[in-house]
Amino acid sequence: MKTIKFKFFSALMICGLVLASCTKYEYGPEFTLLTKKQRVTNSWEVDRAYEDGNDVTSSYDEYDLVLNKDQSARLTATYGNSGTQVIFQTDGTWEFLDKGAQLYLDMENDDADQTFFILRLTDDELWLREKGDDLELHLKPSR
Repeated sequence: MKTIKFKFFSALMICGLVLASCTKYEYGPEFTLLTKKQRVTNSWEVDRAYEDGNDVTSSYDEYDLVLNKDQSARLTATYGNSGTQVIFQTDGTWEFLDKGAQLYLDMENDDADQTFFILRLTDDELWLREKGDDLELHLKPSR
């Protein structure tokens, strides 16, 4: 009987350690059944943006990032006011780097190429920190 209790307790401890180590990203999630590819595949818009600790969301309200299952990507940004608007759009690809800890965008317009650290990745939140900069983007699914 002691052997059965010990094996059960050992199995329970191992499961607990495995689940506790499932957190890959700084802000979670703790556990998910969806793969990181399933979670990142979406059409995203900027919900909040911070640079050097300052809220700069208004500079990013018209950005839309589409990440497809086939790892193709499209970035669209609209600049200007109602009188004059300029639309910037570029296509490319995306991939995970560093075992999924980073997201790399390789766009046709090389100015839009970027590597981001993934801070949070759920099916309805994607938080990114630009590598080599203090820009943090909190994205949500587009309307």
